[in-house]
Amino acid sequence: MPNTLILCDCCGSQAVDGKALAEGSGLACSRVHTSLCTTELGDAAAFLQKGEAVIACLQERQVFEELADELAVEMPDFVDLRDRAGWSDEGGKSAAKMAALVADSQLPTPSVKMLDIQSDGQCLILGPADVALDAASQLSEVLNITVLLENAADIPVNRNYDVVLGKLRSAQGAFGNFEVKIDALQLIEPGGRGDVRFTPPRDGGQSNCDILLDLRGEGALFGHKRDGYLRADPRNPKATAKAVFEAGQMLGVFEKPFYVSVDPSICAHSRASIPGCSNCINACQTGAISPDGDHVKIDPTVCAGCGGCASTCPSGAISYDAPSFGHLLRRIETIARTYREAGGKSPRLLVHDAEFGSEMISLEARFGRGLPADVIPLEIESLTRFGHAEMLAALGCGFAAVDILLAPDSERETLSAALELAQAISGGAALRLLDVADPSALSEALYGQNVAKPVAPILPIGNRRQVTRLAAKAMHGSSEAPLPLPVGAPYGAVVVDQSACTLCLSCVSLCPSGALLDNPDSPQLRFQEDACLQCGLCTRACPEGAITLRPQLDLSDNALSQRVLHEEEPFACISCGSQFGVKSSIERIIEKLSGKHSMFINSDNAKLIQMCDKCRIEAQFNKDSNPFQSAPRPKTRTTDDYL
Repeated sequence: MPNTLILCDCCGSQAVDGKALAEGSGLACSRVHTSLCTTELGDAAAFLQKGEAVIACLQERQVFEELADELAVEMPDFVDLRDRAGWSDEGGKSAAKMAALVADSQLPTPSVKMLDIQSDGQCLILGPADVALDAASQLSEVLNITVLLENAADIPVNRNYDVVLGKLRSAQGAFGNFEVKIDALQLIEPGGRGDVRFTPPRDGGQSNCDILLDLRGEGALFGHKRDGYLRADPRNPKATAKAVFEAGQMLGVFEKPFYVSVDPSICAHSRASIPGCSNCINACQTGAISPDGDHVKIDPTVCAGCGGCASTCPSGAISYDAPSFGHLLRRIETIARTYREAGGKSPRLLVHDAEFGSEMISLEARFGRGLPADVIPLEIESLTRFGHAEMLAALGCGFAAVDILLAPDSERETLSAALELAQAISGGAALRLLDVADPSALSEALYGQNVAKPVAPILPIGNRRQVTRLAAKAMHGSSEAPLPLPVGAPYGAVVVDQSACTLCLSCVSLCPSGALLDNPDSPQLRFQEDACLQCGLCTRACPEGAITLRPQLDLSDNALSQRVLHEEEPFACISCGSQFGVKSSIERIIEKLSGKHSMFINSDNAKLIQMCDKCRIEAQFNKDSNPFQSAPRPKTRTTDDYL
């Protein structure tokens, strides 16, 4: 049975065109109810019992889920049409937008690989004695508690939890496997009568725990959100109580998504100990990424899933999988296509997160003007994963503008760099980062925006580099002039100083993407621009300093084929005539060594430089003064010699 969209106008507060929604979304639509969650709940029950229901209400989701549980039927799907479309000054013109939102909600969500994290309940509490010991008393019944104090005042004689003295030096790791180092560590001596006594202080103490409860009221131990690390100001009783409660729930086996994956074969981090690309390491705020030889490795227990590494990786070695880049492209393309097919024109995309952005949209819908009819919100898991490729893909799919609503904890530096690159490639398209905290300021920015006509839509297929190129061609056509890009862009050309290049081909041997190539039949340095990552390995590997990078995006077909950057005439062996080496290099070596170096004073030795490997070996073996020549082999003695 196909899905049925159950409609409600929320007590007549929004206009819902069921016929237009059915035509635009392809779903069968119910009549438009008025109080589906209260007086018409019986109608909702009837639809739930039929199965395959999609309820156009997100506010009362719990009501309908409880109803489905009571009826022992399959849980319905939900889509929010009220806050994102119906509650608006332009709600009467939002039929196409509603159809696009429904189509997006019906896309299947791909499964995500999960990581199991085991917590045995080992908890370390930091903070002043009065707050930390009180928290320990509350948690000692469910967790194995250790309290770290800096002084020995009023230590309770309580064996329900452990107390140690010392000063925390460092902490690393994540939920289920924190590693802490403590200086001036003192442990309680279990024996003896009278006051509690401690062992002598000792530096370098090391221990592990599953949970860190930080009640010190000082700076955070980690610069970014870290699973298993709970922090509260001890002067705020509510925050402290919440942190203590959350700590008490962190016992057992927990699932965490594998947010990103790494393909070491195309990673351009380094080659032969020469540093290359470090974009992912620089973008990671949690410290989850570290070098691993010529590649990088990611600690999935530390990774917070921001996606900044994937959006800045020039080669695609790091990919975001929760969900994937391809799934996000399908969402963007589906929304744009459905909006056009439902009669809409020049849609605009508003990208936001699930917490701050959704709350801003809901508040503005309830108390303000709401979103314009042509602004379609797109909720994603992390804003940082929305890089230049995603921005350009949205423009290429037919959106006239793309706005990203920043949250207070958004990584602005990474997003700003992606925006700068996307604007350079698009030629200054309507791309913005909206850094507003007032819902009314959000609506003002959206209602007052003037945008140009969108491009003819493309079908975004391929990896990030391919989609970027496809979208850029849709915006610029077959432009022959390369687009200049900012420094650090992952697209560009290699420029070779031919007067300095000796065709040693060190750059070719280290190029991770195969953008630089040689010719096995002739001394040539070849280059294919669309494969160049601008990682800089070639510039650092060149012993002559003959290579520089030029960030640009060549949209012509020339970028897809190999071209010769430098070539020279080969040298012919004076003995056999076979070609080897580069003529200018051989002549330069002869000039520097012949008659000057002790090994090449003799003219015959100087000729060895002009021979190929095979002839050089034969000449050295056969000449009289061969220093490697041994004495003649002695005659073999036989029995006759003794008789």
